[in-house]
Amino acid sequence: MQTLRRSFGLQVLIGMIAGLALGFVARGTGVGSGLAETLRIVGEIFVQLLKTLVVPLVFTAIIASIAALRDLDNARRLVISTLAWFAITALIAVSIGIVLALVIQPGVTAGVSAASAVAPTTAGSWLDFLRGLVPANILGLEASTKLTDDTARTALSFNVLQIIVIAITIGIAAVRIGDAGAPFLAFNASALALFRRILRWVIRLTPIGTGALLGNAIVRYGWQSLSALGAFSIAVYAGLAIVLFVVYPLLLLANGLSPRRFFAAAWPAIQLGFVSRSSIAALPVTEDVVERGLGVPRTYAAFAVPLAATTKMDGCAAIYPAVSAIFVAQYYGIPLHAADYVLIVLVSVLGSSATAGLTGAVVMLTLTLSTLGLPLEGAGLLLAIDPILDMGRTAVNVAGQALVPTIVAKRQGLLDPALQDVEASRTATA
Repeated sequence: MQTLRRSFGLQVLIGMIAGLALGFVARGTGVGSGLAETLRIVGEIFVQLLKTLVVPLVFTAIIASIAALRDLDNARRLVISTLAWFAITALIAVSIGIVLALVIQPGVTAGVSAASAVAPTTAGSWLDFLRGLVPANILGLEASTKLTDDTARTALSFNVLQIIVIAITIGIAAVRIGDAGAPFLAFNASALALFRRILRWVIRLTPIGTGALLGNAIVRYGWQSLSALGAFSIAVYAGLAIVLFVVYPLLLLANGLSPRRFFAAAWPAIQLGFVSRSSIAALPVTEDVVERGLGVPRTYAAFAVPLAATTKMDGCAAIYPAVSAIFVAQYYGIPLHAADYVLIVLVSVLGSSATAGLTGAVVMLTLTLSTLGLPLEGAGLLLAIDPILDMGRTAVNVAGQALVPTIVAKRQGLLDPALQDVEASRTATA
């Protein structure tokens, strides 16, 4: 069992190497080839399996967490500390993004044509936070319709932020009604155990799923589109690398935690975030490694990790919009002043919550541009390479979503001492 657990991270790494190789082979044979389609389908199925578990896991886990937190004297302090660390790490990340953009000046050397400056169809708004908080229905279900070849197609999706609000409300109500709520809480605990067992089975497929997703990314995106926006891409990825490999380790060391042990446990979730480009898809794995690999109590992790997956985005909501906003200003020759940089910081620290009900870093970017009074069309200049940048952004997002609960649990004396010494991922148990 111990050997199996410790080999999981290696299995995922081998899967990614295999996916990388298959991706280059498939790219040589063409986008529509059998190998390329196989990689795409396998990757999509894996992500669908994970997303299918998000709703029942988040719902049941948060209700169970509410029931357990009633016995903790420091529940309020945990919530406040979590939100404070969200803000602290976002502040550090956006500051790094601003400095890199000012030093590298990506907008001055950009080779992208102004003809590609088109305003995105989706834009961020400060009212989106309130809209995202209030559930439209008890399931947190949303419908969207798109016109494709004169055919209207309606797709259903779940708003995870609304599901969190619904679960918290139901959990508090179940606790407040006393004995009448006991059967419901017992049923919820049983359902949570059931969905966690199913999650164990799905996680076993992670090496195959991540390999297929990475291979599909190579086939679909390649890297040639980076040349026109090379300086911008360097600025973004440099900022992501500094946060992931410098800032986060320093924060861990400052709180008496081992960076090596953190990354050994969290790496499968970080890798999945990179290849899937979705914090929500990686959410089940992130929560699993936080609990079983890093020793964060389930009662706290069940609340903190889903909340982080919707509002804690150092990559998408801090580094990227900071670099992008300065890029747009430089591209159009619009000077920015000290007050503008303060606004960038404020939007990055608070804006991830304002756009939590939506998806995509473009939404966060348009929120930043509109706040600064910069042309929204500038976002269109960056859309060609957004998928490639999104891989790195999401990896940092997921790492931060695992980091904050770990630090808070450590500072509150909640980490499991037996698991603090684990040097490998604990995600592959039966």
